[in-house]
Amino acid sequence: MSTFLIATDGSPESHEAVDYGLELAAGEGANAVLLQVIPPIDWTELDCGAIIRPIPEEIALRRSFALDEAVELAEKHHVPVRSEVLAGDPADEIVAYADDHDVDLIVIGSRGRGMVASTLLGSVSHAVLREARRPVLVVRGATLRSRVATKAS
Repeated sequence: MSTFLIATDGSPESHEAVDYGLELAAGEGANAVLLQVIPPIDWTELDCGAIIRPIPEEIALRRSFALDEAVELAEKHHVPVRSEVLAGDPADEIVAYADDHDVDLIVIGSRGRGMVASTLLGSVSHAVLREARRPVLVVRGATLRSRVATKAS
């Protein structure tokens, strides 16, 4: 049976990726792993000069309600699912988890900022695409953009 790794950070774009990934998993009869990565706190921005990784207790506390919602959605789709919370660089952790657990597909959302903004600001989805050694499906926030455009009209 196939296993899909679906990354989420609680953003609306990652919610779309979770929804799409679970629908795809249901259609393929695949299992799903919902993965949230807690990034380290960069104290260099606060002029202290260190990067601090979250401690295990903090990881448990910062576990997003997004994972709970995603697990409920998986149950509605009848997709066998488990959820994981890791600490570290999101792209690195997503790719490492996929390799370590031999997943068949990585599903990740994208804010769709464009090439220039992503280059300047960085992008988890672009980094995963560059680093991954297995298939990656990037779900762009198309539904959200069309809703915003409709409201603006």
